[in-house]
Amino acid sequence: MTDEIPCQKDPELKRKIEEYAEDLKTQGHKIGRHGLCEKEFYESGIFEGAIQRVRGQISASMSEKKIFVQFILNHMQDAGAIKDWIEAGNQNRHDYSVTLNDDKVAAIELKGCLDGNNTNISVRPPHADEFIVWSVCQNKGADPRKNLWSGIHVRFSADIIAEEKKVDGLIVWDWLCNTVARPCPKVSNNPGRIIELGSYRLPPPCIYTFPGTIPSPRNNPKPRSRQVTDIGFLNAMHKCFGGWDSEINHVEFEASMEGVDLLRQTTISRDGKVRRKSKPTAIRRS
Repeated sequence: MTDEIPCQKDPELKRKIEEYAEDLKTQGHKIGRHGLCEKEFYESGIFEGAIQRVRGQISASMSEKKIFVQFILNHMQDAGAIKDWIEAGNQNRHDYSVTLNDDKVAAIELKGCLDGNNTNISVRPPHADEFIVWSVCQNKGADPRKNLWSGIHVRFSADIIAEEKKVDGLIVWDWLCNTVARPCPKVSNNPGRIIELGSYRLPPPCIYTFPGTIPSPRNNPKPRSRQVTDIGFLNAMHKCFGGWDSEINHVEFEASMEGVDLLRQTTISRDGKVRRKSKPTAIRRS
């Protein structure tokens, strides 16, 4: 079994979701005040329309993501882990600028579950000393391991190698961590590590460090991943929220050529052990 992130999808939750979805489809006409019989209800389009409306409301809302991230950043500032932070605004292709205690600037880009094309849409701002992607996954039924690998190997590696976009690191952490939907093994046998902030009861974040330079088949095929102490914002978060050094994940990309194809091999290591490694695979860009 791969272990690119400590948590994993609960197969029992998947079964319950599937069962509930089936119950909803067959019993939906009994809910609400529509006044229609079963046949009229399913012919009317009310059921499909309601499902689409709920889906749209969930996926369109950034408010819960922003509330969570702002809560975390405020706590880090109050604790003296960072100096200041601002929201970047709608005209920028990143979400937050954080001033670190040494006056360096970290730009943060918020993403969802890392399994969609939106993962690749970001621009490292010229003023940033560091560029960090933060995955905030609102989908309770998502598979953390599948989505993380999709984000790092399929999407980030292509951007970093083929497009020469420097990404310093990745955070995977949100309010679903350490809930029934997403149990966290970091705190399951060590509840004293749980961080209580308002209504949140959080485990330490999952942090991934990336190489400090862009992999290149000829001149720089396999740059080493950095230590968390080399990346100011990640180190500040790691210390502020009680992370252990053995929990830091190190990502390496090895670039090579096979004929005209540009290949990459992705490796994720933690605590001195390889947790997942790909075969050399071609980068396909549309």
